[in-house]
Amino acid sequence: MNPEASPSQPGRELEAGWVGRPHGLDGSFHVTRPRSGLLTLGSSVTVAGRTAAIVRRAGTEQHPIVRLEGIENRSAAELLRGLALMVEGDQLPALAEGEWWAHELEGCEVFGGEQLLGTVSRLLELPSCEALEVRRENGEPVLVPMVKDAVRRIEAPERRIEVDPEFLGLDEPSAPEKDGGEGGHC
Repeated sequence: MNPEASPSQPGRELEAGWVGRPHGLDGSFHVTRPRSGLLTLGSSVTVAGRTAAIVRRAGTEQHPIVRLEGIENRSAAELLRGLALMVEGDQLPALAEGEWWAHELEGCEVFGGEQLLGTVSRLLELPSCEALEVRRENGEPVLVPMVKDAVRRIEAPERRIEVDPEFLGLDEPSAPEKDGGEGGHC
C-alpha cells in the first residue's frame, strides 16, 4: 500500500494482540497473538474501553511483554487478561508500497479474469507466507498465497483483487459441446 494513496482510517481499529498472563509484579503482561509492529514503546492501545500508552516493551517479536500506562501491578494486569489490545486507524504505522493491513483486504471481491471467484474473508499468517482466505459462492474456502504468481493486482480502494486462477488450480475445463457441432457426436 502506498501510504499517501490510502490514508489512515479514523474510527477503524486493528487488533494488536490479546492480554496474556502477567509477567512480574509491575503490571507487565505477555501478549498473545501479537502484531508486534503495532506494539511499540510509546504507542497507544485501547483495552477495556481505555486508551493507554505502552510504557514498557520487552520480550521478542513473537512473544512480546508490555506494560501500559496506569497498570502498575500484577493484579491490575490480571484483570485485563483475555482482552483485546486495539489500535486506532489513525495511529497505525505507515506501510511500504505493496503492503496492506488485513482489514483493507477483507471483503474485497476476488476475480480470475472477468469471473468472480469469491470474497476475501480474512488474511492468514502461514509459516511460509500470508494467504487470503477466499469464500467462494458455494461457501468453500480457497487459499490464495500472497505471492506474485498468484496475485496479479490488488486494488484495495476499489475492493477488487485479481488472481491467476490457473496458478491456483481453479481453471475448470470447458464442458464438451452438446449441440452435435463440429467434432461432436450424432
